[in-house]
Amino acid sequence: MTAVSLFGTFFALVFLRVPIAIALGVASLVVLVVSSGVFGLEMVTDIMYTSVAKFTLLAIPFFILAGVIMEQVGISKRLIDFAQALVGHRKSGIVLVTVIVAIFFAAISGSGPATVAAIGGILIPSMVKNGYKKETAGALVASSGAIGIVIPPSIAFIVFAVVAGDQIPVTINRLFAAGVIPGILMGIAFIIAAMIVRARQEKKGEFILPEGLEIRKATKKEQWSAFVGALPGLMIPVIILGGIYGGFFTPTEAAVVAVVYGLLVGIVVNRKDTFEKIYKIFVEAAIQTAVVMIIVSAASVFAYIITTEQIARDLSDSIMGLTSNPILILLLINVLLLIAGAFIDAISAYYIFVPILLPLIIFLEVDPTVFGVIMTVNLAIGLFTPPVGLNLYVAAGISKTNIVEISRGVIPFAIAAIIVLMLVTYIPALSTFLPDLLNVK
Repeated sequence: MTAVSLFGTFFALVFLRVPIAIALGVASLVVLVVSSGVFGLEMVTDIMYTSVAKFTLLAIPFFILAGVIMEQVGISKRLIDFAQALVGHRKSGIVLVTVIVAIFFAAISGSGPATVAAIGGILIPSMVKNGYKKETAGALVASSGAIGIVIPPSIAFIVFAVVAGDQIPVTINRLFAAGVIPGILMGIAFIIAAMIVRARQEKKGEFILPEGLEIRKATKKEQWSAFVGALPGLMIPVIILGGIYGGFFTPTEAAVVAVVYGLLVGIVVNRKDTFEKIYKIFVEAAIQTAVVMIIVSAASVFAYIITTEQIARDLSDSIMGLTSNPILILLLINVLLLIAGAFIDAISAYYIFVPILLPLIIFLEVDPTVFGVIMTVNLAIGLFTPPVGLNLYVAAGISKTNIVEISRGVIPFAIAAIIVLMLVTYIPALSTFLPDLLNVK
């Protein structure tokens, strides 16, 4: 009965378009009042405070701030210029540029929507100029932006480590390393999907290059100039990940280093604009951080009820009652997470589903790092699938298309991502190879 009340209230509020954080909080309060009366509310503030008062979670506001800084000081444009100089002249070169830049910016911001916002304003018009439909251009950018929560540093992996870490041994360092190969595989899958879309449109006569469009190969001098301009941005993943795996600092300290480095780059490269934008940068980062932390605190109360009322155990037992076949259980988990990701954000999903699914993962003896990657890839797909995929709305606004059009355009990329998801699910070595190679525990 408690489970029905909790999830019933939550999903009813979600379908009424109530913000996720409020839906989580209200559903939790309703259950607490029904089960314990008003005295059940006494613990709410303590749970919400302790959920965000963790050193590990300090990495989130700093990585968000670092991403905003990189966007505002022009790092994203310099990365685009460099990728364009390298591969922009090739057939479907603009597709390669879009995915490559998304991967690099993902390694800076750790956020899907931030990646779409940073690169979409330049790359969506460029794709349209190169003959692609607006909905295809927007769909590719929305899909590529989702790599932002898979490629390290990833805010999603930080949250997963915090939620799961109390029950199973899992570290942020290992999750970061585990996300590299799956993230690159997603990028390759999106490139292949975009090329297939282009081939089909050309066959139907729907892909028409504008008259007079000349795409020339950049000279060695132009490539070198673009590389020098992009070098500060290219160094960010090296500094962050090199520092973490070299043992120089923790992920939280790495986030602080990224902020300081970003400010220094901005002051040196674009001095006047950086000083003028500092107030705007901090305000935007504070708003984004507040949204994340409100969701974390509300979701923690929801997760507390799931755990203490034995809802997680009962739901896990129900799934295992359907089948004991590991392949089918993993498939059911993926279907559940794909559906959930289409309706709720990744952070909420971790707090809701990690307590439910962990007993299954322990039963199947799945490496918790692999589970973290599986769950994150699932939720990355949710970022660009309707009806609530945040990347879709950001890309639709930039490309000036409606949600229905861009949702149709995203279908080939969703299929490509699901293929990668199946590979990651059933070939654990794709996630564990790099952490094991680097001896990351």
